Amino acid sequence: MPVPFRSLGEFLARLEAQGDLVRISRPVSRDLEITEVTQRVLRADGPALLFERVPGAAMPVVTNLMGSLRRIALALDAERVDAVAERIARLVQLRPPAGLVGAVRDLSGTIDTLSTLRALAPRRVRSGPVQEVEEPTVDLDRLPILKCWPKDGGRTITFPVVVTADPETGATHAGIYRLQQYGPDTLGMHFQVHRVGASNYRKWAARGERMPVAAVIGADPATVFSGLAPVPEGVSNFAFAGFLRSEPVELVRARSVDLEVPAQAEIVLEGYVDPAERRIEGPFGDHTGYYSAPEPFPVFHVVRITHRERPVYLATVTGKPPTEDAVLGKAVERIFLPVVRLVLPEVVDLDLPEAGLFINVGIVAIRKSYPDHPRKVMHALWGLGQMMFVRYLIVVDADVDVHDLSEVLYRVGLQADPARDLELVQGPVDQLSISNPVPNLGGKVGIDATRKGPEDGFPRPWPEEIRSDAAAARAADEVIRADPVLARLLGRAER
Repeated sequence: MPVPFRSLGEFLARLEAQGDLVRISRPVSRDLEITEVTQRVLRADGPALLFERVPGAAMPVVTNLMGSLRRIALALDAERVDAVAERIARLVQLRPPAGLVGAVRDLSGTIDTLSTLRALAPRRVRSGPVQEVEEPTVDLDRLPILKCWPKDGGRTITFPVVVTADPETGATHAGIYRLQQYGPDTLGMHFQVHRVGASNYRKWAARGERMPVAAVIGADPATVFSGLAPVPEGVSNFAFAGFLRSEPVELVRARSVDLEVPAQAEIVLEGYVDPAERRIEGPFGDHTGYYSAPEPFPVFHVVRITHRERPVYLATVTGKPPTEDAVLGKAVERIFLPVVRLVLPEVVDLDLPEAGLFINVGIVAIRKSYPDHPRKVMHALWGLGQMMFVRYLIVVDADVDVHDLSEVLYRVGLQADPARDLELVQGPVDQLSISNPVPNLGGKVGIDATRKGPEDGFPRPWPEEIRSDAAAARAADEVIRADPVLARLLGRAER
């Protein structure tokens, strides 16, 4: 097996060795300037950026770390993102055994899979680089916390892996939640209501107890990706990170709270959230391209900071696509497609377009088998984890390329009858959605853009599509290849 990246530093070293990291040695302000440089480089599909001199801060900043699919694939120990999806497909593949031999074979495969998962469970260690230095006092101003957009409510930690625990089961969760700085030792904890971290918070609040929190800044790339991935509840994010990188994540006990954190990380902020305390968080420039509304959120009191001797601060920039979170969203879509197919085997492909802000618009191709099959798929997807946030869901036939938006719009405009092919429902929506009058609740529409037949109650024959003749196509190939001008022209068009 290839050696995984056990730390952010190892990943940065690989990127620099292959020319996919640029060091910026001149001073760049954490307020707005790092964001502006990062966005311009990302739009050009440029490298990761290491800002070595950030005025007023004690450490460098890295951005655009996973702002390209090539770096995400590298981070997850793969040549391409789809290869990670293939590994997950093998992990979740379930099939009925074919006789006794098949039963033995499948049982053997299941045992091998379970053994692999156990072997990749987090490994507890007594110490780690993340605790090389313990700050004598808590002063968040020493961290290069960014202010990304002019009207942001303050500087914000944008890429932390926030570790919490369920007080009833003890199960830990690691998720990406932004943390707005209020002062030298307090942060706003932006737990969105639908997320596991918010669920843990509500359980601690019901007990009237403070919730222990550890915010990890600069974990290894697989752990960072696992923090934003839709890992099923009950599955440890750290175990999933171990699966992605083919080696267990090392965890060390935090110094002041009863939580475990990645031992190879750069920085850890330890503290608590008091359920009796809330404070206005925001506005903040969000993935919608708009500022989020200021709202009351829990307050994270930082009581201890530990870090490597020479830490690197990991940050990201959120805003209207293209942004790093949009690229990560596309990777999540490809990697978790096998999980969708496990629940809905009729799904051929899925696209969550960047222009649809990843979660607002979805396009799914299916093998249609019976009347109203597209509506069954719509409701099943709306009930599947974070797919509940999709506001516009388009269903097309299996032979339609869901990633070709021109083809999809052609099918919608031609094959969907607004009087009978729209499924209008109401339900939970993204907390950051802006078009719904009531927060967290809004309308959704499904569009059946599949071909219709008698089984659908369609009263007239569906017309036949125009398709070229195979013999004519072969003759045309010969004509074009024989003419240098046409060959160059059409060769460029195909590229």
